[in-house]
Amino acid sequence: MKASQFLISTLKEAPADAEVVSHRLMTRAGMIKKLGAGIYTYMPMGLRVIRKVEAIVREEMNRAGAVELLMPVVQPAEYWQETGRWEKMGPELMRVKDRHERDYIIQPTSEEVVTDVARQELRSYKQLPRNFYHVQTKFRDERRPRFGVMRSREFIMKDAYSFDRDAASAKASYQVMAQAYRRIFDRFGLTYRAVAADSGAIGGDLSEEFQVIAATGEDAIVYCPESDYAANMEKAEALAPRKPRGSATAALTKTPTPGKSTCREVAELLKVPLDTTVKSLVLATDELSAKGEVVGTQVWLLLVRGDHDMNEIKVGKVPGLDNGFRFATNAEIVEHFGTKPGYLGPIDLKKPVRVVADREVAVMSDWICGANEEDFHFTGVNWGRDLPEPEAVADLRNIVEGDLSPDGKGVLAIERGIEVGHVFYLGTKYSQPMNAVYLDESGKPQPMEMGCYGIGITRLPAAAIEQNHDERGIIWPDAIAPFTVVVCPIGMDRSAEVRAAAERLHDELLEAGVDVMLDDRGERPGAMFADWELIGVPHRVVISDRGLKEGQLEYQHRRDAAATKVPAGEMLAFVKGRLGA
Repeated sequence: MKASQFLISTLKEAPADAEVVSHRLMTRAGMIKKLGAGIYTYMPMGLRVIRKVEAIVREEMNRAGAVELLMPVVQPAEYWQETGRWEKMGPELMRVKDRHERDYIIQPTSEEVVTDVARQELRSYKQLPRNFYHVQTKFRDERRPRFGVMRSREFIMKDAYSFDRDAASAKASYQVMAQAYRRIFDRFGLTYRAVAADSGAIGGDLSEEFQVIAATGEDAIVYCPESDYAANMEKAEALAPRKPRGSATAALTKTPTPGKSTCREVAELLKVPLDTTVKSLVLATDELSAKGEVVGTQVWLLLVRGDHDMNEIKVGKVPGLDNGFRFATNAEIVEHFGTKPGYLGPIDLKKPVRVVADREVAVMSDWICGANEEDFHFTGVNWGRDLPEPEAVADLRNIVEGDLSPDGKGVLAIERGIEVGHVFYLGTKYSQPMNAVYLDESGKPQPMEMGCYGIGITRLPAAAIEQNHDERGIIWPDAIAPFTVVVCPIGMDRSAEVRAAAERLHDELLEAGVDVMLDDRGERPGAMFADWELIGVPHRVVISDRGLKEGQLEYQHRRDAAATKVPAGEMLAFVKGRLGA
């Protein structure tokens, strides 16, 4: 490819709304252009990256035995109504009507459609297992699209769906996909972790996320440096303390804490460690009538150590809270506790509440909590003596560095990551409501067991940039760079020798199957180099009159601090060797 035949549209400045590195650099490198909130045009340079990502994904999916099809972006609502997701999904699901006032959705995912395909096509156990995948545009109406293509509303995703006859074979299909994903991300040349994850709204009970490691990542990844344990923050278990609860040594005392409404403020005032305080979190669950009207409300008090944070995913698994909860209103709080938030606790309640303690809180003694009176806290609080034992004890909190690893092989560390892939075992979550059944050996209908496997095609380049950049621009891994090699001739418009050498090397690299760009625009060296450093092409060859007279060309990898002189006749072999490495 020659630059004069391509579109290179680099910018000196990033747009004001670009919040993260990938958004700034993709815009400056001419890879994307914003059309609307969370909606982008992929320019030629960016599209080349997308197509390379897609090619690797397709090769490995085909190698794993998956079969490609293409499902529609616009889907009739009736399929989503069959599974109940038409009602359950929030405003992220874009609902539209056609001219006949029939309901449709702009697909965020395709479980319903692929299950409809399976129930029509897969009728016998002899046709299983089966895995269908597609690479398709998705739309999720994010409340606040941000971070460029990292959290856009329109995006491209590869999603695959496996169908099996029973749970054992479905989990075997899951493992085939999990290994295929590892091959895919290995080929991308990125540093990543596969972490145990919560299945979220899609459902299922076996799930892994593939996280590209980046300091700017939105997700916290918990891992054990001494073992293979890794999980996202929602999934990582905080083990129960090994130590038994200590004996009470202090009297229960109502202590003035004027204007100190947070655990940190109270600890500083009383000159005690933050981990001796307990924070009170008030939730509510509503009982609904058949008409959907609230006919009763239960208020819950969750107790978490003052230096810990509540994990809403874990809370949602507590019996009684597992069918949905909300944070209590101020009116409900005052009704049950007699005071506003900031001074709440489990002693001297106005009305009964259900108390759930985190595992750490359950073994604390002589702790501090709100006294249910403004400007006062209780010190010296002890279970059994000052208040009943909690109704329930559960893992309610986020992991912190230094917690014991659940596999017993060390302590936990935390790093940031960007989710670019997710694999789920779904079971019969979709096949049962949609009556997707096959006939077993005895001729009896059985629901198909399903798995679901996604990769964010357009998110992945942004994640790669967050992991691979410097002050000059992007540094692409070879596998997904828009061009692998750029040939930069200096003064080729003035020197026939430079032009001939540049075109000869370009043609030789092309013939060798290398994705090469020849910059024949006639730009000054500084501007030309700055463009390709910004765009991030990993391998650069510079050809100049002076170098040719010395019989030398210059090679420089995007990460190298300086160029390497290579004999002109050996450059092709040298570059091929670097690409092989």
